[in-house]
Amino acid sequence: MDRLQHRLPGNISETIASRKREACVRSHIERQVHRLLAFVICMTAFFVSPRIACAQVPTYDVTPEESSIKFGVDSSVSIKGNFEKWNASIKFSSRDVRTAVLDIEIQADSVSTGSHIKDNKLKGKDFFNVKESPTITFKSTKIVQTGPSTFDIEGNFTIRGVTKTEKLTLTSDSKGTPTGSLDGIMAFDRKDYGMTSGIPFIKIANRVEVNVRLKWRRVSGPPPEFQQ
Repeated sequence: MDRLQHRLPGNISETIASRKREACVRSHIERQVHRLLAFVICMTAFFVSPRIACAQVPTYDVTPEESSIKFGVDSSVSIKGNFEKWNASIKFSSRDVRTAVLDIEIQADSVSTGSHIKDNKLKGKDFFNVKESPTITFKSTKIVQTGPSTFDIEGNFTIRGVTKTEKLTLTSDSKGTPTGSLDGIMAFDRKDYGMTSGIPFIKIANRVEVNVRLKWRRVSGPPPEFQQ
């Protein structure tokens, strides 16, 4: 009986110690599981969230084959033409149509008026000066919706290496559709960009008008939201 009484405290102590060890192991395992779950959640958010965000932004593709960039200037002899090589992009940072950025890059030596004489004159140093300034660009900096489907787009216009702020007035022919077009007009004074010369025997106005028609298709994301 005395031996049993002496053994009981030891057994109880061992049992208590064993349970403490088991509780410590369970706590350690639970902490590791929680950390693993937190890591999985963070990694899932990292990889999935950008895709969700991108899916919520309209993505447009401009098709040059169905679009055009033309120009004209009042003169005693018709001077009208278009550019055959150019690229344009429309990018949104949110669904708000006013967050769009329009970027146009034109290859100046692709000018075509239907006359080699006029083309060569426009490519020369008195006008586009394509050897020193091969591209003509427009990049929007601000978009203001002026009507249900009309916009004033301010942007940096660069020609002959000179950059100034100009305004492109655009009209959209659709809302919420997968395809559509934008038609715009921009006018600038050629002398502001160093085109101060003329063409012998031809009277040329200073105001140059540019007509833009951009055919686009929405390749992903929802349609942009217009102001009512």
